Amino acid sequence: MNKPWARRAIGATVAALAIGIAAVGCGTSGASSGGAVSGDGEYAGPAVDVTFWHGWTGGAAPTIVPALIEEFNAEHENITVKAVPQEWGDIAAKMPLAIKAGKGPDVAVLHGDDLATYAAQNLLLDAGGIIDGLGYTADDFPQGVFDKGNFRDAQYAVPWSVTPLGLFVNKTVLASAGITDIPTDEASYIAALDALKGVGVAGDWVDGYVFTGTFQFQSLIWQFGGDLYNEDVTEATFNSPEGVEALTWMTDMVANGYSPANVAQDGNIKALISGDTAFNWNGVWQTTNTAFDDLDWAAAPVPQIGSEKAVWSSSTHWVFPSNKGQDENKTAAAAVFVKWMNDNSAGWAETGELPAANEVRDDPALLEQYPNLAPFMEQLEYAHYETVSPGITEANAQITLALNEALTGKKDPQTALDDAADKANQILESNRAKYGD
Repeated sequence: MNKPWARRAIGATVAALAIGIAAVGCGTSGASSGGAVSGDGEYAGPAVDVTFWHGWTGGAAPTIVPALIEEFNAEHENITVKAVPQEWGDIAAKMPLAIKAGKGPDVAVLHGDDLATYAAQNLLLDAGGIIDGLGYTADDFPQGVFDKGNFRDAQYAVPWSVTPLGLFVNKTVLASAGITDIPTDEASYIAALDALKGVGVAGDWVDGYVFTGTFQFQSLIWQFGGDLYNEDVTEATFNSPEGVEALTWMTDMVANGYSPANVAQDGNIKALISGDTAFNWNGVWQTTNTAFDDLDWAAAPVPQIGSEKAVWSSSTHWVFPSNKGQDENKTAAAAVFVKWMNDNSAGWAETGELPAANEVRDDPALLEQYPNLAPFMEQLEYAHYETVSPGITEANAQITLALNEALTGKKDPQTALDDAADKANQILESNRAKYGD
């Protein structure tokens, strides 16, 4: 595999990183470190083994992650990174207990909606000093994603990747309705769906599952000017008029014959591949789907249905677990590893995720090698990322439940969202009692 990973200096001074890591403190909220890192990014402390937990077990990642780690280890004679790949669900179940027992990893990757939950339990180092020492600021990443690592005025994470939604198009099916231009707004999208319906094709299969109905709904509510929660995440607002408009738009897909009823999990992407539909709102990760190899397809930004440009995106982040008795030298070495991985992350695009580091992602060579990523990169200026709040995933699950109930005809959109918001508010109140305000 061609690996156009540029060599870039770490750019942090000895004093900055040493002070930053030492400022983390001791105890359950952090571990001190000697900060044995030189200005050119080389770790100068004793030889250490750094344990790295991540959840990339499928696709291209099992090949790329070991290759990156092997290259890093070869360049750093006093750091040996040992990866422990496992399912994301297993990490969620195991890591909190492991950290409390002092047996967690020295560095790990978490999704954006998990960060606050870990931080609220003092399971992560306050990494603000480390991040300052490494020279990172919010301007080094897409707008809004760096802030997802901030909780209660402390920075706990460094962005690693972003994964926005996009519009996937079966061009053969689209052409069967006499359409060559990919729609960009509601008028052109509905016109395309009407033309497809005219030749017996339901053009946009909507589903009531996380992948990808929930992401489509979230993109729509933001496009209509609404939001999922209020500013301090104490109240669900996804049942607002904007939320009802978003869900009604989706149920209308079924009512108007643009989508079948009761679409199964992943039924829409399978229908796109089999030629039974023309459009599917799905994540950038599908650009690596080998089932597309024999398909005449394209990717584009999601159409602007509402008054604002907006699209859902997930994110992953580097974190430094606050293990009981955490070795300060391992923390310093892990910081060097994180910076090196971000600087050398161009090849990560092969996994179907966009490198978060602007300097890497904006290099023209990236799009030359991975041209299908262009529409996803275009959307980053208006992408919305995960809500930051401890225990938020349980509240978010109520959104998916509402979608399922509305799309299967069990409840109208307003009732479905109202009932879900009531349950979500109970969860948010319970979370405040569990994790603190």
